[in-house]
Amino acid sequence: MAKARSVYCCTECGTQHAQLLGRCTGCGSWESLVEEPVAGTGAAETAPGNLLGERPAPGASVGAGSKAAIPLQAVDADAAPRVPSGIPELDRVLGGGLVPGSVVLLGGEPGIGKSTLCLQLASAIAASGDPLLYVTGEESLEQVRLRAGRLGDVPAGLLALAETRVESLAGPWREAAPRAVLIDSIQTMHTDRIESAPGSVAQVRESAALLSATAKANGTALILVGHVTKEGTLAGPRVLEHLVDVVLTFEGDRGHPFRMLRASKNRYGSTQEVGVFTMGEKGLIAVENPSELFLAERRVGAPGSCIVPTMEGSRPMLLEVQALLAPAGYGTARRTCLGIDDQRVALLLAVLDRRSNVDLLSQDVYVNVTGGVRVSEPASDLAVALAMVSSRLDIPVPGDVAACGEIGLGGELRRVGRIEHRIREAERLGFRRVLVPAGAAGMIGSATAIGIDNVAEAVEWLSTPGNAV
Repeated sequence: MAKARSVYCCTECGTQHAQLLGRCTGCGSWESLVEEPVAGTGAAETAPGNLLGERPAPGASVGAGSKAAIPLQAVDADAAPRVPSGIPELDRVLGGGLVPGSVVLLGGEPGIGKSTLCLQLASAIAASGDPLLYVTGEESLEQVRLRAGRLGDVPAGLLALAETRVESLAGPWREAAPRAVLIDSIQTMHTDRIESAPGSVAQVRESAALLSATAKANGTALILVGHVTKEGTLAGPRVLEHLVDVVLTFEGDRGHPFRMLRASKNRYGSTQEVGVFTMGEKGLIAVENPSELFLAERRVGAPGSCIVPTMEGSRPMLLEVQALLAPAGYGTARRTCLGIDDQRVALLLAVLDRRSNVDLLSQDVYVNVTGGVRVSEPASDLAVALAMVSSRLDIPVPGDVAACGEIGLGGELRRVGRIEHRIREAERLGFRRVLVPAGAAGMIGSATAIGIDNVAEAVEWLSTPGNAV
């Protein structure tokens, strides 16, 4: 009997090392190596395989029945049509639906609604007549049934299985021939081909590889639910993200009902789209018009508030940026930001201090994007700057005014992408004036657009009494 040995695998990139090191030689990350037992029979036990078919023996030659290369232009792109998920916001992020044979990884914080979204997805696909296999490794079937009952009717085509062993899925997978298989979650699965505990780097990698090979060989859409670390990244080896076709992230604040679904990787569509949901008693509800929802509780006429038209993929959304400035009581002034990068706010404060006559550096600054949404694009610079100046001068931004534009270190306003869509969305919601960079206002030719050249001009525009009308 061969003697068992161990290797040290990096949790970030998957590089294997013969001995324990403080730093991975593959990706350079520190303290990321974990020990993994390796069977003494060699690489044959860890070769990729198919749950529903026999894999070739090690060293066997390829027979005459192997596939031959064909011209790429001869491949029919419509041979594998997408499977609608039944949830429009999810289809928007996926690029039109689930692709047969694709592998989707869904991650998010505990309690954010991953299992609820997956159960609604499973019910919607099963209700259309296509069988779906829902594999749960964290809950019992009774718990899943109780949660499904709260979300609505349970279709007959929704098959459930409580199992954590990958090899045990071969029988139900073969008998049901499902259109899609959903695993909740991949961290609970384990395979007999690896002699390590469930949830380890080796088990997560090998289980995902075996399930992925099976899904692609049989044209079954596979959805894997993954945990996240305390830093907000997907738990497990980084090779897991390279193995799948689509990586979705479910975001949101537990104190708010809003949930955002984003794609950080998508081989079949854009990664710029975002899906918006609200969490209710009946599960997640898709939001077709998020702008009206985010501005529903807006208080018009309050200093320190400004509306910014943002772009999430092809969808424009209006968000409210709030700022509160107060005299610094002691020591260094505080900078507290929610929903926006604090480094970006510090940059805007420095630019306003040097390029305008408003004193901001001596103030405690608190900036918040309402609704629990996070804004990362530079188009929000002008709105954040106006909100801070409005709070400092105690002058409210007019209720019919929105602002968008990037601010440079010289105080100049720079154009942002797709500004016509932003203005059109603002007009639809009743905003009669939109402050934009001066160069963009001439190109748009809209009476709604007001060109602003720099931050000093924006501060002067806000301070002019006639503009409040």
